[in-house]
Amino acid sequence: MAADARLDTLQRRLGHRFANPALLQRALTHRSFGADHNERLEFLGDTVLALAVSELLYERFSGSDEGDLTRVRAHLVREDSLHKAALALGLPELLRLSEGEARGGGAQRPSILADALEALIGAVFQDGGYAKARALVQGLFGEVIQATEAESWTKDAKTELQEWLQARRIAVPSYRIVATRGQAHAQTFEVECAVPALERRASGQGRSRRAAEQEAARRLLAELKAQDDAA
Repeated sequence: MAADARLDTLQRRLGHRFANPALLQRALTHRSFGADHNERLEFLGDTVLALAVSELLYERFSGSDEGDLTRVRAHLVREDSLHKAALALGLPELLRLSEGEARGGGAQRPSILADALEALIGAVFQDGGYAKARALVQGLFGEVIQATEAESWTKDAKTELQEWLQARRIAVPSYRIVATRGQAHAQTFEVECAVPALERRASGQGRSRRAAEQEAARRLLAELKAQDDAA
């Protein structure tokens, strides 16, 4: 397929025909190819993408708090997700790379493709305004946003406790099994979670060691947050 035909196909997939074709060419140009490359558009597109995804998540998850929305957004705008979207648009065939970068497989490199996709979003924003850029983002990620549940990206209690402690430069907690009850096929575990530096501990029970550890971490984190709020 000729280059012009491939660009026509891309614009149909984007849902936007460029009034200024130079913007489209720039968005597809890696810095290895020449001075008129896509890094400034990538910078702009990164911000537009974050705003559009934030808006779509805000509308989709009306009952979710900031933390849940932030975690879902981080998943959607990470390199892996952008790379997959770039492949779906057929960007590897359209990127302008130096001969050396092309021989080195640059057209398939996830980071280069993710950057090019952000540059395209920036180019659509420059050429057609925010509404067009938002429509593009919705076309790329709308189905995923509608299909996902915010709770599926919620951090587990052990991770949240560890991050809460690390943010305060406190050593990570320790876990130990306190008791095991019941027959082998239906055991209940009791686990203690301790933070020696704070002289705090909490216990939890569960049908597996992991479940008991999560419950103990959840209880201890709740106590620590309550104490922090009261201070």
